[in-house]
Amino acid sequence: MTSPAQTARRRETLVIFALQIIALVALFLVWELVSERKWIDPLFIGRPSKIFEYLYTATFVDQSLFKEAGWTLWATAAAFVLGSIGGIVFGLLFVVYPPVERFFDPMFSALNALPRIALAPLFILWFGLGSSSKIALGFSLTFFIVLNSTVAGARSVDSDWLILSRMLGASRAKIFFKVTLVSAVPTIFAGLRLGMIYALLGVIGGEIIASQHGLGQLLTYLAGTFDTNGVFGVLFFLALLGVMLIKLMSMLENYLLRWK
Repeated sequence: MTSPAQTARRRETLVIFALQIIALVALFLVWELVSERKWIDPLFIGRPSKIFEYLYTATFVDQSLFKEAGWTLWATAAAFVLGSIGGIVFGLLFVVYPPVERFFDPMFSALNALPRIALAPLFILWFGLGSSSKIALGFSLTFFIVLNSTVAGARSVDSDWLILSRMLGASRAKIFFKVTLVSAVPTIFAGLRLGMIYALLGVIGGEIIASQHGLGQLLTYLAGTFDTNGVFGVLFFLALLGVMLIKLMSMLENYLLRWK
């Protein structure tokens, strides 16, 4: 039996969801009116009815969005996995052996300060127009985000827990795996969620600059042919894709932290 508080919370959630839908519909209606009356040239803002027509065609008729999304998601997944593993490994290594962090800190700080999109032409020169250059760009973004979140999480452990563990005779290895690492998991997952989005952004950015496949390449083609409705359609698809990836990471985090 649900409590009054749970019932009120569900009612509030439904009301907020309904208001969001109403606001979204109102936005599209105003947008359609402005475009139809040409108060703003449709070449600049598109037209919602044409945008949804493009989405329907590209999704259910020729399925071009799914085909290009396959290339983008493959590169994003590879960049995210490689960047996350590298970031977690180096982050934990820095926590366990601080001299290693002091050795790498100047190099990593300099690399992290570089605008990664400026490295895209270099990655394309090294790895070519295929997925490898996009994976490298996404990796360079994900790695430092996950690295910083891992270090921050591992060093934010409550000192009382560490003192109590030592008093109970726990070894350094047990303290690390049972206390430090477990306590750092929520912060690490916060970095992983952000790293997932930045991996996608890095791959899309690389595809926009130079690529044979992918949603970024499709965006470049549509913009080059002045297909504003298509551009907005792909952007909406990317926004939905990003939300789905974040939800997936949140579900995984809730599953792994169900013991809390």
